Amino acid sequence: MSAFVLFDVRDVKDTEKLGQYQSGVLETVNAYGGRYRVLGGQAELIEGSWAIGMPVLIEFPSRAKAEDWYRSDSYRPLLALRREATEGAALLIDGCEHPPKALSPDG
Repeated sequence: MSAFVLFDVRDVKDTEKLGQYQSGVLETVNAYGGRYRVLGGQAELIEGSWAIGMPVLIEFPSRAKAEDWYRSDSYRPLLALRREATEGAALLIDGCEHPPKALSPDG
């Protein structure tokens, strides 16, 4: 089952370090079967409250692959760069099948 890593980049403190991060991150994502699904773009709050920054959504083939990527030796130095360069939050989210069993008539 797919899993997603959602970053919400709220502030860029160091554009040089962010550039270094950006120049190396795609190779690490690809190595773990990840695919970018959202990279910035227009975001509009339609319910509730959320201070939206720049959303980044990466899909991985499984939770294990997403966790392996995030904790990998290849991503570790880039993670440090991103944390130094930006303020924000990150979530690891399990995907679901479609249609979700909980919403099907047979339940």
